[in-house]
Amino acid sequence: MNLTEWAKTQGVHPQTAYRWFREGTLPVPAQRVGPRTILVNIEAHTAWEAVGGLGLHARVSSRDQKADLERQVARLSAWAAKTGIKVVRVESEIASGMNGARSKARRMLADLAVTTMVVEHKDRLGRMNVELVEAALSASGRRLLVLDEGEVEDDLVRDMVEALTSFCARRYGRRSAANRARKALEAAEHG
Repeated sequence: MNLTEWAKTQGVHPQTAYRWFREGTLPVPAQRVGPRTILVNIEAHTAWEAVGGLGLHARVSSRDQKADLERQVARLSAWAAKTGIKVVRVESEIASGMNGARSKARRMLADLAVTTMVVEHKDRLGRMNVELVEAALSASGRRLLVLDEGEVEDDLVRDMVEALTSFCARRYGRRSAANRARKALEAAEHG
């Protein structure tokens, strides 16, 4: 079976599977058999279960998105159920993706029983430096699995709004921060 087909059957994005292949962390034996073809040996006894326990992580930035948080957890749980891999931790939190003061994410990262941390979108783990988290997990023989690596809305605009909101909150207080950030973006757009 080729790598893309294998990835789809496992619920993994093909780019993630290719990255695992390049890094040598693919949980099944595979080999390159041409310039563009990688074959996976699904007959081998090495299976996803050898990877260890899954940690499912969901995050939203504000309380008014609580319904989306619950949908994220449901989608992650449904994906995990399809894989048949043991889930050892599920964490969901309402917190900004711009800072590291996130106790539930820290708890999951510290749990060594979690050998594969699963998020729906990369920005659910954090807005910046997710690559550093991936590198730290990889250094300890663990990995981050992003189910949907595609762009979610316009990430750059959303990141800018969050950064401006954070700066406005420090300057003007939390209550009017989002309003002022939105007005600053509108002024920049029209001016």
